[in-house]
Amino acid sequence: MYFVTAPFFLRWYYPKITFNKSRKERKIYLTFDDGPIPEVTPCILDTLAEYDIKATFFCVGDNIEKNRSIYERILSEGHQVGNHTYNHLRGWDTDDNIYLDNIAKCQQLTGTPLFRPPYARAKKTQLKALYGRYEVVFWDVLSGDFDEQISPEKCYRNVVRHAKSGSIIVFHDNIKALPRVTYALPKVISYLKRAGYDFGVL
Repeated sequence: MYFVTAPFFLRWYYPKITFNKSRKERKIYLTFDDGPIPEVTPCILDTLAEYDIKATFFCVGDNIEKNRSIYERILSEGHQVGNHTYNHLRGWDTDDNIYLDNIAKCQQLTGTPLFRPPYARAKKTQLKALYGRYEVVFWDVLSGDFDEQISPEKCYRNVVRHAKSGSIIVFHDNIKALPRVTYALPKVISYLKRAGYDFGVL
């Protein structure tokens, strides 16, 4: 089970986490988790380039090291990167010291002020150690592209039904998401552009 939009209780439980940006600007923030992955990330980059849009990629350190040229392309094309741990660890299931060391290992590659916990699963003790060193970013619209039980069209509709000014939208550049993200992303961008939105990086 997952929430397409961030519920109130989650915002209440994590008051220092960024769920969205200013609602006063008609701007959307596209984000992509888990890459870089050769089968997916270049397709996403091609789509973003076609529409002249910059986005934020929360990268897994191990994938950066395996796919350096794709990571360099993300940077060279003007996109922002964020830390998504080195091994895509679930914080709830990981000792605090191991988790924080894993983030630090990824940080050596990214040097970014942004961190997003994989699965949105991090203990309060872990987050307390990260606040002040990173802007911890969740989202307010989850596309569901990782969910193999939904259609690409459903993924698209998850986004366009809930996106609004300041929304941080999550897609994934991983293998599981491939059929949904490659279908939904250009349609989402086209729809939101027609609705008068601009796009920004975090």
